[in-house]
This record gives sequence, structure tokens and C-alpha cells, in this order.
Amino acid sequence: MNLPLDFDKVFVQQIMNDACTARSIELNVLRIDRLHTVISGNKWFKLKYHLEDAADKGFGTIASFGGAYSNHLSATAFACKEAGLKSIGIIRGERDAHLSHTLQQAEVDGMELIFVSRNDFKDINSIKEKFSQPDWYWVNTGGYSILGAKGAAEIFNWIDDSYTHILCATGSGTMMAGLIKAAKAHQTIIGINSMKNKTLIDDVKYLLTADELQKKYALLHDYHFGGFAKHPAVLIDFMKKVWEEHQLPTDIVYTAKLLFAAFDLIEKDFFQQNSKLMIIHSGGLQGNLSLAPNTLAF
Repeated sequence: MNLPLDFDKVFVQQIMNDACTARSIELNVLRIDRLHTVISGNKWFKLKYHLEDAADKGFGTIASFGGAYSNHLSATAFACKEAGLKSIGIIRGERDAHLSHTLQQAEVDGMELIFVSRNDFKDINSIKEKFSQPDWYWVNTGGYSILGAKGAAEIFNWIDDSYTHILCATGSGTMMAGLIKAAKAHQTIIGINSMKNKTLIDDVKYLLTADELQKKYALLHDYHFGGFAKHPAVLIDFMKKVWEEHQLPTDIVYTAKLLFAAFDLIEKDFFQQNSKLMIIHSGGLQGNLSLAPNTLAF
């Protein structure tokens, strides 16, 4: 499927600070967010096999789920437009008088938006039964599925055997599952949970084979800053500092919390000396659009 992605722009950015130097730890960030301005980071990897499967099976419409600032829906709308597919977005919550920038752009890219109450949104199967059409191919929130994890595993194309730990933010758990699938036996995958949901690890495990379940991985729950998309002043200040010192853009939902966790874990000696860490920049800065103008410099 020929989409306007620029794989040549992906690079590894080294991030060093005093804590890393003192412990002889190498910290790198995989900038897959550079793939595209909309289908950025892990979004393409989690979508690609769904789009191929839908096309192979003759479906003409992709239907998926998300909130007002969903990176996943934004990417889905654009990818479908480029692929010649229609798109449907099932949106959590009532339609506001003023749509978020994310949903406005999704509509521009051809996505039909259907709003459901937050309570109804909890029952995905009922939503499918109510709205589904014969031509609709359903993709779960965040691309969660075996196909989504299969695509996410390809992120390892930029990660060699020298890395001891690979860190990622988790929402649906799809990317974490994909990384576990691709990891070597000596490598540990660490997910930083962006939500208070402590059962997320069960969703990750559901996508793994019996052999993959034996690999090294952990999902940490101490860095959600109050819950999904919560962003107290300390997190905003951290994002500003990271930008000033490293020119690295982060978002309030996922990547800022991921990087904060990495720095904190290093200072707490979570990693052994001489460890080599890769942080996956999963892209998508849509959540930042909910901040007051000029809160961030990027």
C-alpha cells in the first residue's frame, strides 16, 4: 500500500544527562514520529495490516474508535483517504459545539464521525451491532489485535541486539505486545502505562503466543500522573525542559510520561550499569492541542 511515508527521516536520537553518565547508561530515542506528520510513530505500524486485510477482503470502509484527541483516528482518517477507503470514527462522548482540531481534521480527511455516550462507548460489541454495515471493516481502539501487534513488531527493524531494554508508552497495549514478539531473549520490554488500568497487562498477554509469554517484559503503573491525559504542572515543566535541552517534542498523553519514567527509573537505579536503552517515540502530538495556546514552544 503506497502511502506518503518517509522512512529516511527516522533516526535514533541520543539523550544523555548526568544520571546516565554516572551509571554508564546509554539512552536513545527512536524517532519514528518522523515518518509522517499525521500517520506518525506507531500509528502506521498498527494500521498497515488492517488496511491490507480490508483491501484483500474487499471492504471499502474502515470503522474504528477513539476520543476527541485520538491520534489513532486522525491517522486512520488520513491513511484511508490516501488508500482510497472510506472511514468511520466512533467518538467517545457527545458532539461538542466546537470540535477538537483532531476531529475537524479527521472530517476534512473524509472521516464520518458518529458520537456515542461515554457509557455506551464501554460496550464495543453493542456499538458494532448497532451501527455496522456490510462494507465496514472494524479496527479496535488503538489498532488492538494480532494484526496490530504484527505491524508493531516491525518497529524492531531499527533496534539491534545491543539494546538491553526497550521502553514504550502503552494505551491499548498493542505496541508493547508487538515489541515483545520481536524482542530477543536477552532484551526486556518495559511499558509505561498511561492510564490507571492495572489489568492492561492481560490485554498485552492476550496477543502473545505461549513462547512469547516467557520473554522478559514489565508494565509499570506509577507514571500516569493522575490518569489518562492528565497533565499536572510538573509534567508540563518537564516537557518544556526536554524541548529546551534536547529539541525533543513530547505529548501530554504518552511520550512525556514515558520519558519522565525513563529518567526517574535511571536515577532510582532500576537499570544495571552499562545498560543500553531504546525509547520508542510513538508520535502523535494531538493531545497537546487541548492545552492553552503557547503553553509549549513546539
